[in-house]
Amino acid sequence: MTTLEIETDRPTLDLRDVAESAAEALAGASALEVVRWASATFGDRICLTSSMSDAALIHLVSKVKPGIDVLFVDTGYHFAETIGTRDAVEAVYPVNVINVTPSRTVAEQERDLGPRLHGRNPDLCCHLRKVEPLGRALEGYMAWFSGIRRDETVSRRERRVVEWDARRGMVKVNPILNWSQREMDEYIEDNGILVNPLHYDDYPSIGCAPCTNRVAPGDDPRSGRWAGMGKTECGIHL
Repeated sequence: MTTLEIETDRPTLDLRDVAESAAEALAGASALEVVRWASATFGDRICLTSSMSDAALIHLVSKVKPGIDVLFVDTGYHFAETIGTRDAVEAVYPVNVINVTPSRTVAEQERDLGPRLHGRNPDLCCHLRKVEPLGRALEGYMAWFSGIRRDETVSRRERRVVEWDARRGMVKVNPILNWSQREMDEYIEDNGILVNPLHYDDYPSIGCAPCTNRVAPGDDPRSGRWAGMGKTECGIHL
């Protein structure tokens, strides 16, 4: 596992035009075709982010671009199983896992902002422990691969396989955006993909431990995230 050295120089390139053109051209493309386009276009200036729920996207991308940087935001609140999955991914797949941490430890955050910020102000907690650290880590790249899918939340239904990430000034690539849960399950089974063991313990959607509950069979897979808080996204993909 390595530490990211952020580079700030970017080549002169209208990334917004690149994103908009690619969104149209790749609208009906397969996930593998999207990965190939992005890898050829951005070279070493593209990375992949993962919550370590599973390694499907990591496997897919590493087939085309072995050695790619995989950014994992270690919030300090993860389940032990998630940390274990991160370590297993680093050992099994030909990728460079980069552990990204917030500017304050959990203890420092509680000292400065009080205990259980995640229960009192989950949006602020997510911003401090997920959104802001990832934003800093992404500064050295022109583009990033994300594993979001349309069928996960209402807010993701109108997303595109290639997007302009205006907040970060870079291109966001969503290769598996159009996959259904059935297609995801088949890919995992057919390729022997590493999966966070919490999935087999009624956690179909996995976030930080204090804000993730088990889900009853048949219920919305995302209903265990921030239950009762009226929140469906951490903020990274908004």
